[in-house]
Amino acid sequence: MSETREPITVDMPTTYDPTSAEQKWYEAWIQGGYFKAGRRPDAPKYSIVIPPPNVTGMLHIGHALDFTLQDILIRFKRMQGFDALWLPGMDHAGIATQTKVEQKLREQGKSRHDLGREAFLEKVWEWKEQYAGTIRSQWAKMGLSLDYSRERFTMDEGLSRAVREVFVRLYEKGLIYRGKRIINWDPAARTALSDIEVEYKEVNGHLYHLQYPLADGSGTLTVATTRPETMLGDTAVAVHPDDERYKHLIGKMLKLPIVNREIPIIADEYVEKEFGSGAVKITPAHDPNDFEVGTRHDLPQIIVMDEAGIMNENAGPYRGMDRADCRKAIVKDLQEQGVCVRIEDHVHQVGHSERSGAVVEPYLSTQWFVAMKPLADKAIESQKSGQGVNFVPDRFEKIYLHWIENVRDWCISRQLWWGHRIPAWYHEETGEVYVGMEAPEGADQPGSPWRQDEDVLDTWFSSALWPFSTLGWPDNGEDLKRYYPTDVLVTGYDIIYFWVARMIFTALEFTDAIPFKDVLIHGLVRDAEGRKMSKSLGNGVDPLEVIEKYGADAMRYMISTGSTPGQDLRFRWEKVEQARNFANKIWNASRFTLMNLEGFKAEDIDLTGALSTADRWILHRFNETARDITRLLEAYEFGETGRLLYNFIWDDLCDWYIEFAKLTLYGSDEAAKRSTQSVLAYVLDRTLRLLHPFMPYLSEEIWQHLPHEPGETITLASWPAYDAAFEAPEAVGEMGLLMDAIRAVRNVRAEVGVTPGKKVELLVKPTTDATDGILRRNEDYLRRFCNTSSLTLDRDLTPPDKAMTAIVTGAELYLPLAGLIDIGLEIARLEKELATLNSEVERVEKKLANEGYIAKAPAHVVEQERAKGQDYRDKRDKVLARIAELRG
Repeated sequence: MSETREPITVDMPTTYDPTSAEQKWYEAWIQGGYFKAGRRPDAPKYSIVIPPPNVTGMLHIGHALDFTLQDILIRFKRMQGFDALWLPGMDHAGIATQTKVEQKLREQGKSRHDLGREAFLEKVWEWKEQYAGTIRSQWAKMGLSLDYSRERFTMDEGLSRAVREVFVRLYEKGLIYRGKRIINWDPAARTALSDIEVEYKEVNGHLYHLQYPLADGSGTLTVATTRPETMLGDTAVAVHPDDERYKHLIGKMLKLPIVNREIPIIADEYVEKEFGSGAVKITPAHDPNDFEVGTRHDLPQIIVMDEAGIMNENAGPYRGMDRADCRKAIVKDLQEQGVCVRIEDHVHQVGHSERSGAVVEPYLSTQWFVAMKPLADKAIESQKSGQGVNFVPDRFEKIYLHWIENVRDWCISRQLWWGHRIPAWYHEETGEVYVGMEAPEGADQPGSPWRQDEDVLDTWFSSALWPFSTLGWPDNGEDLKRYYPTDVLVTGYDIIYFWVARMIFTALEFTDAIPFKDVLIHGLVRDAEGRKMSKSLGNGVDPLEVIEKYGADAMRYMISTGSTPGQDLRFRWEKVEQARNFANKIWNASRFTLMNLEGFKAEDIDLTGALSTADRWILHRFNETARDITRLLEAYEFGETGRLLYNFIWDDLCDWYIEFAKLTLYGSDEAAKRSTQSVLAYVLDRTLRLLHPFMPYLSEEIWQHLPHEPGETITLASWPAYDAAFEAPEAVGEMGLLMDAIRAVRNVRAEVGVTPGKKVELLVKPTTDATDGILRRNEDYLRRFCNTSSLTLDRDLTPPDKAMTAIVTGAELYLPLAGLIDIGLEIARLEKELATLNSEVERVEKKLANEGYIAKAPAHVVEQERAKGQDYRDKRDKVLARIAELRG
């Protein structure tokens, strides 16, 4: 854009068309390279790496909230002059993506095993490319200012190398090991699951009370279980060592019903004496707590089902049965044998696979694990020393610490084909295990005895490295030096444990730094009734549908300003419509402004001349608003920011200042007109900059029509800073009086049904010299906005006998009743106003009578309350006097 612009002509359409503006400006932004970091090498940096969406399908409204908040921050910081990087990327999503592709194959009557590993992975990569393109198009639709030149994928070459590097280093430190432990097992997908892939659902089940006979025939011991089919793998019954009921039984043997295997009675402090019978069956291969007890007591580990949830050879007569069928059969047999003595209804939480929906089986399996305690201790020390991450809201720090202080070793292997294959090789002849960045020498030769582990790593293993692997780690390149650690992570509260915590401890281990300074936690987007959005309820919202109907800006504004850190957001279509109406209000106000800036150029803006009260007031209000919005954005208070923006633009700028400006713009004083044009151009330009992070398309479209300082795009325009020169408290006071007077007259007219077009006689009695001066200087405003046939300003005014009355601070206003109202109605109106004033007087007096309030509140606040009380009493006295006059 050239430094001198041609005279402005109003070629803005009468209505705003979001679709054409969005396509036009996003293409222009991308072509201009405005989102690329590194344009300001000498500026301070600000960086965010996007929480990578899974390449499993379309983005949902929760993504729209998460990404919009980040875009607001990155646009804000870019305009503040930072070298701002917002790095995009996507996650391969392991089991989620593999499940989608397998479903597609099943529709064709095939399985991954029919294709083989290599051919199947080719299909998954095709899926990834398709949906990565879809996600990019959705990012563009939302107007996200991402630096696409730095886009990453969790399985691209660089990130895969980082994954191997971390695995090898942790293995060499002894923090990654392979062993047999209880893990979450999905018998449908036949893979281990991470904790986040397990959804707990409330299930109506049963509690089965079973009597195990003592081997010596001296009696029985009662245990209770919700899963009688696992009793076939029992290797002990445990009691508390201090439980007097059972001390004499410790060390004795029981006979396990059905299979008649003898098992011991053991003592362990894990048992709760007060729960149930105080005796607990121990099944080390099918329960994580039982596994720990079994390890302490060197108990056998008997697996009674296979990886598909089918009972195996250790299940005796139930071999070959599905685990659910086995439960029914074994309960029937136990009842017939008199072992199952009672069945109670029992509601409990049961884990289900997030992907397949199958009931998760706690299962003893050989897997790869990360030893978490040393890593967790480092993260805990960082947090408690004050050098850790700042959580917003801060209550989430406790949730984070609670989890990481109680963390268990992390199962990182998955029985999948899609993902980072574990960099471990086994020698078939010697049993040697080799872990390294590359395969052992000769492993790729025909007949080699080396076989790579078939499993892949948990998706969260690679995404735990995201903040630094995306910037080029383990190479210490320029991007890593420049943009790491990042400044903020924006994410939902549902993955604090599974992702946020893992990013922190891996970053501390491998970079000796926290990965981000702040973690901004937002809630879920729920439907209008507060329900979680889901396919089963059919209440999900497609962000593209919202954009198509109302435009990206309306969606962005609604979803970002309707949120409070840490709290869930209810999506309401009427709120999006209100945001669209707000956009239209801004458009119409801007068109009016441009129609009155014909021939006006940026260099014509001059705010040093004589300014009207309204001019100085709007500059003051803008200055205040810019200061407060900057402070609120720094504090991540998006909702309050939106409220301030809305109130300033809708009320102060559009409903008051632009209306006041019309008097000058349509008047004959050319100097005053030029001043008002300068203020209009200046304030609208700067207001659009404040709006830009929220409504990027609308603000760019309007800004390009305005006279403004040289610059190609509002995206790179400077952020408005507080300017003490614009402080004008006296103008605020004057405008406050004028607006109060105008509102009061309009309210009176409305109450008695006087149409806006009908002129009225207005008599004003100022009660102070200052008020008198203000009203006389601004008579034109009163005449215009009160629509008067005549205006009388007189400090010695004798109120007319029959008139409508309005009392404002510093003045009494009278509208003669002749032909306007019913006196009885006016008395009723004044009595209603009197009741309100009495209530306010009582409230203030009660507050001032509170000794605790007087002691704790700042002196100036107490003084303000006293002034308010006096003001209310003065108004009440005037209303009382007026009622008496009308009744007389």
